Amino acid sequence: MNPGPRLSVGETLNEVLALYQQHFGALIPVAFWLFLAVSIVGGLGGDGGTALLLAAAVLALAVGTLYQGMVVTLVHSARLGRRQTSVGELIGSVGPVLPTLIATSVLAAVGTLAGLVFFIVPGCILLTIWAVIAPAVVIERRDLSGAFRRSQQLTSGFGWPVFGAVIVANLVAGIAAIVLGNVGEAIAGGPLLRIVFGALAATFAAPISALVAAVLYYRLLELKPDPPPADAPPPVL
Repeated sequence: MNPGPRLSVGETLNEVLALYQQHFGALIPVAFWLFLAVSIVGGLGGDGGTALLLAAAVLALAVGTLYQGMVVTLVHSARLGRRQTSVGELIGSVGPVLPTLIATSVLAAVGTLAGLVFFIVPGCILLTIWAVIAPAVVIERRDLSGAFRRSQQLTSGFGWPVFGAVIVANLVAGIAAIVLGNVGEAIAGGPLLRIVFGALAATFAAPISALVAAVLYYRLLELKPDPPPADAPPPVL
């Protein structure tokens, strides 16, 4: 009996690793300068400034969401056969949908965290069905509610492999950030080095979750027997 199309966690993560290596020169420098700004504001806020801590949190959200959108756009551009996409093109493509991307990211994070804290299982379910919200916003230009519906539609029937890929990727990113952060704390001789190592920790971890979302999105598109809905706008880039 034909088991039907399948989604492999291992193959998904192998593609993520391959993309990480292939686009390392584009992913890492951009991430470093973006997260360095966040680390600087966070370092200043650590001296007791509540306003600066709040500013650092808001900046971290905006920068992290922008970077996620840029990584998704980079993968989309590569899928279209473009060998190189400039940072300006990436930012320009994400800019128009950044408010929607931030809103969906916040709502998804709050919903998933609430589910994990209070019920565990519902949080894991939400983490799974909302795994490709960012590509739905960036690539298909979905609105707030449309992005959630589209992600749930694409992940339907592939819950376990999607969940496995997301969990493993987040664990790898988290471990990388913790290791680099601890190294920075161990060897840093002052606030400047701590800020730099904080930025480095975020830099090497940040691409992973965004790459997973993009890879899952395209793999699910290939596996789904139904095409994208007719009302889906054409992709950008």
